[in-house]
Amino acid sequence: MNTVVGYYALIVAFAACLVGSASPARAGDVAAAQWTGLLAKHVSWNAAGTASGVDYAGFAEDRQQLGEYLAALSAVSVDSYQRWNKAQRWAFLINAYNAFTIELILTKYPDLESIKDLGSWFSSPWKQEFVDLLGTKRSLDEIEHELLRGSAEYDDPRIHFAVNCASVGCPALRPEAYTAEQLEAQLEDQTRRFLADRGRNRVDVQSQTVQVSKIFGWYGDDFELGFRGADSLAGFLALYADDLGLDDEQAAALAKGDYRIRHLDYDWLLNDAGTVR
Repeated sequence: MNTVVGYYALIVAFAACLVGSASPARAGDVAAAQWTGLLAKHVSWNAAGTASGVDYAGFAEDRQQLGEYLAALSAVSVDSYQRWNKAQRWAFLINAYNAFTIELILTKYPDLESIKDLGSWFSSPWKQEFVDLLGTKRSLDEIEHELLRGSAEYDDPRIHFAVNCASVGCPALRPEAYTAEQLEAQLEDQTRRFLADRGRNRVDVQSQTVQVSKIFGWYGDDFELGFRGADSLAGFLALYADDLGLDDEQAAALAKGDYRIRHLDYDWLLNDAGTVR
């Protein structure tokens, strides 16, 4: 047997034992402490606390530990996953998306300026089936658009502020693992931090124009699902009016549709440490 393959197999087998022995309440938080340790070491907030930079060089030095974490994720069986509750499944999938995205970047780092450099006209990096998850090879797109957004229980657009596409324009990679117990607070915090980032979302009160990330354009329908009673993008944004710098009167006008909504250009530059401001 190839020694690398054999070593990986042993890691997966050991991780499977750990996953299988986990208590039901924490079953979805696979190796959360290990993942938090890596993130806390290699991810940092900007001065405003609205975006984060990733030390990919540091992750490269700790690639063995990252591989062990990925192996723990890969060891989770479909049966175990299906027994978890919604928060446990979502935390697991968000962590998997973010961790495997970092692994994808490391396959070519530092010889790339954007995650898009890992694709071509004919092959998107998000469609590459390299993620060993829930018994099969999957793509990042499959995790996000089928397992998360494609789920029948999907009703929370804040998921878009949790999955990280390794780009400056993307909502921050959080320097801690998502856990079932903290998921609600983490999603809310991620949303508020992103909307408070004036490089990605801003309002011109005088012209009654809201300029927001293209994420709100690409996934506009997700913000019309009735989250907290909001059945429109304007209604969703009005829920976070204080983060956008609006007062109550302006928030009411936004919710009524009195503000125009425009989408800003998306910055696909790699969110490497030192690049994010």
